[in-house]
Amino acid sequence: MADTRLIQGRYRLLDLIGRGGMGEVWRALDESLERKVAVKCLKPVGPQHDPSFTRVLRERFRREARVAAALQHRGVTVVHDFGEHDGVLYLVMELLEGRNLSQLLEDNKAHPLDVADVVDIAEQVAWALAYTHEQGIVHRDLKPANIMRLADGTVKICDFGIARLGHDIGFTSRLTGTGIAMGTPHYMSPEQISGVEVDHRSDLYSLGCVLYEIATGVPPFDLDDAWAVLVGHRDTPPEPPRTHRPELPGFFDRMVLDLLAKTPGERPADARELAHRLTAARSSGPVAAHAPRLPAGRPEQPPSRAPRLPSWTRGMTTGHKASGTWALPPTPPDPSAGLTGEWTTGVDLRAAAAVPVARRPERPTPPPEVLAVLNSRHNAGLSLGRLGRWNEAGEVHRAVAAEREHALGPDHPDTLASHYEVGFTLSRTGRAADALREFGHVAEGRERTMGPDHPETLAARQEMAYVLGQLGRHFEAHQVYAAVLASRERTMGAEHPDTLRCRHNLAFNLSRLGRLEDSYRMAHEVATARARVLGATHPDTLVTRYEVAYALGQLGRWAEALQMYREVAQDRARALGADHPDTLAARYEVGISLGRLGRSAEALELYRALVDDRTRVHGPADPETLRARHGLGVNLGRLARWEEALAEARDVCAIRERVLGADHPDTLVSRREVAVGLGWLGRWSDALTVYRQVAEARERVLGADHPDALASRNDEAHCLEQLGRGAEAAELYRRVAALRQQRGARSH
Repeated sequence: MADTRLIQGRYRLLDLIGRGGMGEVWRALDESLERKVAVKCLKPVGPQHDPSFTRVLRERFRREARVAAALQHRGVTVVHDFGEHDGVLYLVMELLEGRNLSQLLEDNKAHPLDVADVVDIAEQVAWALAYTHEQGIVHRDLKPANIMRLADGTVKICDFGIARLGHDIGFTSRLTGTGIAMGTPHYMSPEQISGVEVDHRSDLYSLGCVLYEIATGVPPFDLDDAWAVLVGHRDTPPEPPRTHRPELPGFFDRMVLDLLAKTPGERPADARELAHRLTAARSSGPVAAHAPRLPAGRPEQPPSRAPRLPSWTRGMTTGHKASGTWALPPTPPDPSAGLTGEWTTGVDLRAAAAVPVARRPERPTPPPEVLAVLNSRHNAGLSLGRLGRWNEAGEVHRAVAAEREHALGPDHPDTLASHYEVGFTLSRTGRAADALREFGHVAEGRERTMGPDHPETLAARQEMAYVLGQLGRHFEAHQVYAAVLASRERTMGAEHPDTLRCRHNLAFNLSRLGRLEDSYRMAHEVATARARVLGATHPDTLVTRYEVAYALGQLGRWAEALQMYREVAQDRARALGADHPDTLAARYEVGISLGRLGRSAEALELYRALVDDRTRVHGPADPETLRARHGLGVNLGRLARWEEALAEARDVCAIRERVLGADHPDTLVSRREVAVGLGWLGRWSDALTVYRQVAEARERVLGADHPDALASRNDEAHCLEQLGRGAEAAELYRRVAALRQQRGARSH
């Protein structure tokens, strides 16, 4: 993995920041969002595991990663992304600047931490566990190395889901001859040691062990022999922490001993109860006889009568009421959450100045903790979208948009960022018309507040153009793309990545308008510019080269298209990996090109290999696997192997109907392929029945004058001719011609 440096064409590994039993952690750059992240690369599975185990492991990894990515709490490390690259499973997480508790103890030369810090850490971890346990998630490997304390005092739990995965892979060590799975012996609960099913109270026991160690400097059973440690957890009552450190508060001593009860039923009922105990104890008075240490150079503050706030609130302001124009406290920009830093409303300031102050509407600045919660929920929606869970993501973004609108106002950038994400989820769930309205609303709001040439305004207008294309309104899309492109070139320059992205989209749309030469020329220019600016094998460059190949095919220049698709497939395999969806998509187009050139035997072999790879990576019922199988069937037919082609078409059609629905376009394409096979086998009566089914479905879904519906009626007429029913065929041909003429008249 260290030699790869770039994962999935997006995450560039910078330097190694940690290594453990399950793999390595790298500081990395997310080149798509231009932010620093942490990438955890799990050790490759050894050759001792058979393929079926490996498939199960990958599925378990995806499931555990999705669980971790769904957790959104300030006390839990955020998981941004996950996947597999060159056989290595990886997680992309927020990059935390701080030290884990094990490192803090080492920094302190194994001396315990300050009492106030210990209680603060205990309270924050308790609240984080309360949240995760209420989501039905048990950590199972809580230990000092899995708890981070950031520079601002925030405490975060790391590696949810990874402990169970490690157990499955076999990375956890085992006691010789016992068969007992060894997590980390010093922090294992008695029920883990006994091998029985564990619940959230096992995490509470492990937390007790962690708190014991950071408060006293030693774990509760500080023995050299692993078996003796396990026996201690199972059978020996721990010494009270105050025997090691008398200045510990009495409530803390009792709480830790409660957590270390041998049976789960004797421990606190849940982490929320524990958190309330800690909060109540802290608010009742100081937890240590001495003041906590202050960093060098920081002056001591006079004592305050205000209750002590959690450390994560440090640096936050309480807000203020505004008059006239107002601004949020300066906030570092966060592209993923749509934050824009300091911002003022889009009110015309000169007009506002003429309004008496008493009559101007005031909007109080929301409390920082409210903004933090909304930002966290916004990020949760983004995470759901990255996982392809678009409906759930849309629900989250709609709720956040409503709350941001109430708290910040309808034209605040964060409110508009949420509406933008709502539009994005609508476009990904087939609701293009609704998405168009949402993006239009965002574009208008951003133009009012930021100006017509602001990058965020242009981004919303560009999405409007994309959705217009989804709706088949390609001329309108062209007009919007052209206007956005002119603005981007004027304000950013001709070779800015955003400008090139817009030109790429415009080239794509030109092909849909039938302007194939213009589409090819523009795509070629963009590919050349992207290669110069981003590099020849950058994913964006390869996307445009793929579009160049598509344009060549549309122009009938299939030999050139084939060469281009092959180059793109090879470069994507090197840059993104052989199993990346974009690599597999390019291989599919290689097969299309081979078929168009009459090289069906080569196409058939390519599709067989592609079906195997798609099935292995995505499963037998994935739409792209079925698309590859469809291509295989078509080429069987071209080789006159019609019995095999018919069997393949029927099988693919049945799966598509089950997975996609009876009237889905792909299902209807497969059903038509069944009719083609029946016709070539001379079974024209059966073929006629199927052709009619396809025509009726397309008319029902698309309309009687849609080109696909008209093509299906032509198929039906041809079939009637083959059956000697010439009069019926002629009447159907006339009907199709009339509908085409009507459609043409409307378009002019």
